[in-house]
Amino acid sequence: MPKKGITGHDDWVLTEALATALVALEQLEPKHRPNAHMDDIRKMLANGKEPAAVSLHLAQAKCRLFPDTDPLEIYKEYGIGEEYG
Repeated sequence: MPKKGITGHDDWVLTEALATALVALEQLEPKHRPNAHMDDIRKMLANGKEPAAVSLHLAQAKCRLFPDTDPLEIYKEYGIGEEYG
């Protein structure tokens, strides 16, 4: 069976990259945030995905960017219960 896209899991890689980029951009001071681009990233993340899946990707990205922060607190921040921690 031929792989889809370049890697065979392009959609996953792009979703993870977009989620990580969005979380990183959210850390900038408001005056330095590229809000229009951030809105576009949110639209791209949401395209064809359940809202809960998007929240999970964002929470996982924040956990990776802030490894010293309690993961359960991050998951709660994104509206995810302890069943995902």
